[in-house]
Amino acid sequence: MPFKIISSQCTSCSACELECPNAAIFEHRGTFAIDPKKCTECIGHFDQPQCVAVCPVDRTCIIDTSLPRYQAPARSA
Repeated sequence: MPFKIISSQCTSCSACELECPNAAIFEHRGTFAIDPKKCTECIGHFDQPQCVAVCPVDRTCIIDTSLPRYQAPARSA
């Protein structure tokens, strides 16, 4: 499931945008949002989603349970 940003809690600090390894975070109407098509939950990059790790407001970056979980591509042997 990709992450989403609760816009009413976003302080527009932009910390998350720079840390996202997939460039999935962008500014939208004065706050930030996550493109669910680009969000991989940082799987394969970090142990913890970087938006969650750097956000100064607890529970602002949360899992979007309305969308399916990211599936990493199968590695060829």
